[in-house]
Amino acid sequence: MKTVADYNFKGKKVIVRVDFNVPLNHNRQVTDDTRIRESLPTINKIINDGGSVILISHLGRPKGGFEMDYSLTPIVPVLTKYLNKPIVFTRDLYGPRTVDECGKLQPGDVVLLENFRFYPEEEDADEEFAKKIASLGDAYVNDAFATSHRAHMSTFTLAKFFPNDKYFGLLLAHEVNNLNKILHNAQHSFTAIIGGAKVSTKLAVIKNLLGKIDNLIIGGGMRFTFAKALNGKIGNSLYEEKNIKDATEIINGTIQHGINLYIPEDSVVADAFSDESQTKICSTFDIPDGWEGMDIGPKSIRKCAEIINSSQTVLWNGPLGVFEMSNFRKGTKSVAIACANANMKGAFTVIGGGDSIAAINMFDLADQFSFVSTGGGAMLEYIEGRTLPGVQALLD
Repeated sequence: MKTVADYNFKGKKVIVRVDFNVPLNHNRQVTDDTRIRESLPTINKIINDGGSVILISHLGRPKGGFEMDYSLTPIVPVLTKYLNKPIVFTRDLYGPRTVDECGKLQPGDVVLLENFRFYPEEEDADEEFAKKIASLGDAYVNDAFATSHRAHMSTFTLAKFFPNDKYFGLLLAHEVNNLNKILHNAQHSFTAIIGGAKVSTKLAVIKNLLGKIDNLIIGGGMRFTFAKALNGKIGNSLYEEKNIKDATEIINGTIQHGINLYIPEDSVVADAFSDESQTKICSTFDIPDGWEGMDIGPKSIRKCAEIINSSQTVLWNGPLGVFEMSNFRKGTKSVAIACANANMKGAFTVIGGGDSIAAINMFDLADQFSFVSTGGGAMLEYIEGRTLPGVQALLD
């Protein structure tokens, strides 16, 4: 793995694929600049070497061609503030001005190109377009883990034109190294907490973890598919009929591998999917008709904390309940606190997934984890054991 730390970029123009796909408010102001801040170490390394930087990114899902709602314009003032220098932004799509601005870059200069998803060639992984973009720089760096599971032009094809000058950005390298630690060098006891709404999106992850983990905690709405597979009565709780067979296979797999499977035994249930609903606590496997599970119950909270606190490695993806509603976030918050306590005692704790990260940010616990992954879908695919095109392109 060649990273930007392994090379001196003095006098080089470096094309850096970053992930500036950040949330904006109705005034098109950045509301969470985490992804911009995470790109700074790689950008600053190149600048401090005496190189110049050509930043490329996407934002949202434009339907084709320029759309002001998806322009990268709002990124400029935020990036200017953090780098403490003017940023050249080519508002026009790729053309003479872009070529001119990139051509006259001096050491320390930074240029930001417009949203690459305005070009159909981006998602088509077009080689001719990649060749044009490649001509702007002397080296290529990918620092966008969250989009590295896409075989797009900027994450995959572009690397082909820099056979000897392509590098992992510091963020991307950090992501890969930490996830490799989870998959290949985890200390035991190793606990995986897999939550969220749907079993279908996490099947491959769980199956790839069998044989690697010691404990598996199933949370969120997906636990009711498992409860249904065990002939439980789940009332109106969310479950996936088509995945009951898969849940049964996973249950059998945990038995075969000697894994402790924990499906939260009690649940906070409600008579409507609302924060103002009537609530009560009952067995996860005996929920009355007309009621649905919204969070894990007090017995489950205690048991999850006990499992986590006896672990040396913890991987968490997916909330335990409907944490967006104040009456149903206790389970997710309690698990977050248990992970933070385990981390303080020396455990290696990793969390990923948009909802999970939103939850720990809500509870102000993000800095209490060993590693917070920036890539939702990319993290899941990596843990599934799949090859990420954006990573493989740097290794080929």
